[in-house]
Amino acid sequence: MSGTTTPEPGTRPERTFFGQPFELSTPFAVELWERFSFYGMQGIVLIYMYYSLTRGGLGIDQTVATGIMGAYGGSVYLFTILGAWTADRLIGADRTLFGSAVVVMLGHIALAVLPGVAGVGVGLVLIALGSGGLKATATTIVGGLYTKEDPRRDAGFSLYYLGVNIGAFAGPILTGLLQSRAGFHVGFGLAAVGMAAGLVQYAIRRRKLPDVVRQVANPLDRRRYPLVAVGVVVALVVVVVAVVTGLLTVGTLPLVVVAVVVVATVSYFIVILTSGITADERSRVLAFIPLFIGSAVFWSLYQQQFTVVTIYSDQRLDRSIGGFEMPVSWVQSINPIMIIVLSGVFAALWTRLGDRQPSTPTKFALGTGIMGVAFLLFLPFTGTGRNGTPVLVLAGILLVFTVAELLLSPIGQSVATKLAPPKFQTQMVALFFLSVSLGTAVTGVLSKYYDPTNEVPYFAVLGSVAVVVGVLLLVTAHPVLRLMRGIR
Repeated sequence: MSGTTTPEPGTRPERTFFGQPFELSTPFAVELWERFSFYGMQGIVLIYMYYSLTRGGLGIDQTVATGIMGAYGGSVYLFTILGAWTADRLIGADRTLFGSAVVVMLGHIALAVLPGVAGVGVGLVLIALGSGGLKATATTIVGGLYTKEDPRRDAGFSLYYLGVNIGAFAGPILTGLLQSRAGFHVGFGLAAVGMAAGLVQYAIRRRKLPDVVRQVANPLDRRRYPLVAVGVVVALVVVVVAVVTGLLTVGTLPLVVVAVVVVATVSYFIVILTSGITADERSRVLAFIPLFIGSAVFWSLYQQQFTVVTIYSDQRLDRSIGGFEMPVSWVQSINPIMIIVLSGVFAALWTRLGDRQPSTPTKFALGTGIMGVAFLLFLPFTGTGRNGTPVLVLAGILLVFTVAELLLSPIGQSVATKLAPPKFQTQMVALFFLSVSLGTAVTGVLSKYYDPTNEVPYFAVLGSVAVVVGVLLLVTAHPVLRLMRGIR
């Protein structure tokens, strides 16, 4: 797990974590446990909502349930804005991460303890709020371990991504097993235990992190604190009024989240571009715009693992293995195990290639286009009937998902920290997660059009659109690279 680098004569050997700074092991571990809880819960919560009461579920309409999942997923990444702003302007990345982890744990406890729709509502809101703060700050902490010029940077993010996916693999396996044998609430309880483990581990190791993660990059003038408090109250009042008047309902929730994310994205880009940054910094922020668009398209397909692919696994997939029918949630562990295997390969590849590796815009183009190809691969297997698609077929398609993901997701987090103006370090990471938020929220809208009895138009149209966007990104890769001003 650790090693040493060759020291200069008379100096002490540097302790490393798979060739990376040793303190990478801290966010690696906390994200492993957080993703264990997050994906463990997410592996069973959709079927919990639409399964009948006799099967232990809530009996919610399947279309409504997928819309809730998309809106919830979009909100997770939307709340990275709040977490990033809190870190950059109020208390720093370290304290924001710790507090957010506590909120996530409380959300899992709510799902495990509170019955019915109330448990889902309280639990998902708390998990979305806490996960948003945790994701932006964990990525910032990883970025704080490297200089912008460190050639190990992308490899370090890929290794960090390995920790994320170890948790994402184990979570659905264990919560799904408990859910199938002891009920949904026991599965949710295990997710809470996983988050508690991550919280304890981070509390022990956090003092070893570099001072930069405890610093407030752009402190807010204390005279503006009352204004912030008023803004929070106004936002809560708006939400309450929207619910009471019927403007915000379960049916409209996905579209509302999409609209909020679009407004937040445009506003955030405007704020950063007009905040007195240098010409080079402004150029780099502009370069992030096409990457943002490609990322949003990618995630609008990728995140359907938790909506359409879950329904596909429940209704269209033959999950029998040697007489044993694996739980639906286990399908969601296929992608993480592939990430575990391939992330090390990609990290080694980027390290070996060094300056000869493809540029970030090229990686984004390939990731988006390959994600479109993955959707097109569903087409030969449409019309096979209920539970008629072999599980190995879906595993092969998810392998393509994985390759696309490794070309875009860890690279996106890395480039956000590289392109960020110093005083917007964490908030640029939040902008990347806003692209994930937008794509995930759009998933909730698109998933309503999926029909297991007529799949061809769905997979063909979405797959083709993503391929076209990937080609356009590839064509514009060189101009975007010039805007990045020396950053690849």
